[in-house]
Amino acid sequence: MRKIERVGFVIKPHAPDIGKIMSELINYFTKRNIEYLLEDVAAQKLKEKTGISRDKLPEKVDLVIVLGGDGTLLSIAHLAAQRDVPVLGVNLGSLGFLTEVPLDEMYLTLDSFLGGEETIVSPRRMLEASFKGKIYYCLNDVVINKGALARMIQCAIWIDDKEIATLRADGLIISTPTGSTAYSLAAGGPIIQPYIPAIIIAPICPHTLSFRPMVISSASRIKIQLLTGEEVYLTLDGQRGDSLAENDAVDLKRSKLKLHLISSPKRNYFDLVQEKLGWG
Repeated sequence: MRKIERVGFVIKPHAPDIGKIMSELINYFTKRNIEYLLEDVAAQKLKEKTGISRDKLPEKVDLVIVLGGDGTLLSIAHLAAQRDVPVLGVNLGSLGFLTEVPLDEMYLTLDSFLGGEETIVSPRRMLEASFKGKIYYCLNDVVINKGALARMIQCAIWIDDKEIATLRADGLIISTPTGSTAYSLAAGGPIIQPYIPAIIIAPICPHTLSFRPMVISSASRIKIQLLTGEEVYLTLDGQRGDSLAENDAVDLKRSKLKLHLISSPKRNYFDLVQEKLGWG
């Protein structure tokens, strides 16, 4: 594990008591001779003049702390993974599968991590999407869906160079195991442990009810080609995106990159699933 010399803060600016939480964390790290760096909105919140843009933060720090919800963490995950910087997500909302550390376990988790407890660091494999000559990295999912006023879309699906189906639906979700508890779950997809080498392909409201979510090997390569083209969008982790035109194709595969996600030493994955999904 790398030595932590500087920590970066990424926040949801309107989260309750966010200024107080940051100030206490800064004091915690200062006592341990660890420097800190604030993204712009965090610096503004604390009325500090020195802030940095969110997309530049991971290249300047050894640890990223996200104070907010899953959306906030997803906005930084692909950047942190490319820099091999671990991320600790502190949940300041209600439902959080990625920002899984509750506020009252934040310091316990930090003490464990800084003390060298590597078992609480969960490596999460990213998904790589190639589109229009660009490469995107996603922690949760890649979604192809229609606009609000568009009709049902039609797309062809290839797995390992074999065309397996032509789908008519409102959209399609290609998800990592980490993303199995996100949009894919809402579309009827399965829950998969993050360590299982798999990719989920889940349709959104398919026209043919026999087209069900599929779990395929993460070694497979997927190609999705759009056969219709009015108001169709490619969305990456719910944060970034682009428009799709007829005959556009998106190529997907498991990335070599991993996000090192820090979890609480007091709970495991199934504790989290029980808590977040309200199981008995």
